[in-house]
Amino acid sequence: MSGLAMARARHALARAGLDPKLGLTRLSSVTNEVWAAEDYIVRVNRHPIPRLWREATLASLLPQDVGCPPIIGYGGIVGSDWMVNLRVPGEALSRCWPTLTPQLRREAIRQLADRVRLLHDFATPEPLPELGAPQLLDTTSLGSPVEPLLQALDIVQELPEIDPVMALQLKVLIRDLSSALDQFPVMGMIHGDLHFENVLWDGNRVTGLLDYKWARTAPPDLELDVLLRYCSLPFIYVDSTRRSQVSAASHAQAPWLLAESYPELFNAPRQFDRLRVYSIAHDVREVLLYPPPLPVDRLPEHHPYRRLIRMARGDSHLDLLARAPAA
Repeated sequence: MSGLAMARARHALARAGLDPKLGLTRLSSVTNEVWAAEDYIVRVNRHPIPRLWREATLASLLPQDVGCPPIIGYGGIVGSDWMVNLRVPGEALSRCWPTLTPQLRREAIRQLADRVRLLHDFATPEPLPELGAPQLLDTTSLGSPVEPLLQALDIVQELPEIDPVMALQLKVLIRDLSSALDQFPVMGMIHGDLHFENVLWDGNRVTGLLDYKWARTAPPDLELDVLLRYCSLPFIYVDSTRRSQVSAASHAQAPWLLAESYPELFNAPRQFDRLRVYSIAHDVREVLLYPPPLPVDRLPEHHPYRRLIRMARGDSHLDLLARAPAA
């Protein structure tokens, strides 16, 4: 299989007008086949959903200062499309963060906030195809934003290892909190998967933002859902070989630094209630994708079902963040 994957990468290089004999180094990815080829990054999408086509379309529209890596070429067919990007200098901020000084951490977040604010102010001149989202919410129609979430909880409630009482508690909680989402007075383009694995840092500056598969028009504060979960549980966002190298403690001040640099992102009415709905909508989708195969006491500590239980009883990562001291 690795030989076929390499052949697909070399085919993409050739189609992009580059030397197909460039040295290839396989990079980790959960969604695409990804390779580094000297000054370029090659991605091949083997899924029938046209994620790379959508990202290529968006990248051609975004302001350059957002930091989307320049596209050298795109092509292919459904189930095997490819994209070649210019390789942006730097490495994932998640790798650098543990050793950064407090001053460099503040500067990294300030620069990240500048790029994210620019993205949020961008309005795409043409609609992008919908590919779903990490949160089961409807932010585009005139109906209730939480209706897809309530429907999903009806399904979750019937899963074998799910406590139906807990599912009912979540439905009651969502109905109580839903009015916090009734109005979305501001909509913008969000990244949708904003965490430090997708931020490049060269030692002094943020050089790019990667992976726009979930980018879409939505309330800007929806951006906080993934980012706050990452800051609280960073080890679930990195590959297994690096989980011991990241810690929640080292990221504890990051949300406060972001609030300092981008305060309007945190100023929506009933912000905490909105964040709770976003988090539940994320984890319910995860439970549908990965139903618990075991009783809850035998599941990994941070399985999405256990995260939902903590949210229902009020000791979720958001509750812990709310009680933490500011930077």
